[in-house]
Amino acid sequence: MKITVINYGLSNLLSVKRAFEHFGAEVEITGDAAAVGAARALVLPGVGAFEDGMAGLRAHGLVAPIRAAADEGVPLLGICLGMQMLFDEGEEFGSHAGLGLIPGRVEKIPSAAADGTPQRVPNIGWCPLYPAGMPGAGTQGFAGAPQSFGGTALAQLQTGEECYFVHSFEAKPKFSADRLADTVYGGRRVCAAAQRGSVLGTQFHPEKSGPVGLSVIEAFLARCGG
Repeated sequence: MKITVINYGLSNLLSVKRAFEHFGAEVEITGDAAAVGAARALVLPGVGAFEDGMAGLRAHGLVAPIRAAADEGVPLLGICLGMQMLFDEGEEFGSHAGLGLIPGRVEKIPSAAADGTPQRVPNIGWCPLYPAGMPGAGTQGFAGAPQSFGGTALAQLQTGEECYFVHSFEAKPKFSADRLADTVYGGRRVCAAAQRGSVLGTQFHPEKSGPVGLSVIEAFLARCGG
């Protein structure tokens, strides 16, 4: 299976490439709009600021082909900043339009925890995953999630398994149906994964999350036909 990783100048490309190659995938890294438009499966990684990420996509002429691919049902995985840019709007350094593939906004993580005590921002480290809206509920896994794209990708995970996060902003889906998984930071639920149609985003880094993260990548490849 060939995976096209989108290069727009703000991406942790090598670790993503190695994670997919671990499962035998052929990985193409490109910032060419025509190659992105012709791809059968896309990965949009990213580190850094929302505004800079969208500026990089526009500079490479990638916004239109990414949106067209999503409209055509091409599997698309956004990672960290890549997930955030899937949304309508981000408020980092002002208000900036995103790709508009998942309705919602990206907002700064509060500097105080739910109990009012100061908390570190960014959130850096290993945090547990829970089915959306159900943090801490029992020991059930994600097998009950809708067995579409995102549900399949997380179906093998168990409630409370940890993945690696690095982020100062959090995505807030407009519709609860698009919210696939949560983590908890400072006593508040934070969206850890979201899905709409063939578009899946993970706020955590599956390529840096050990066996748990690799299982998400393996399931994504299976969904892509790899």
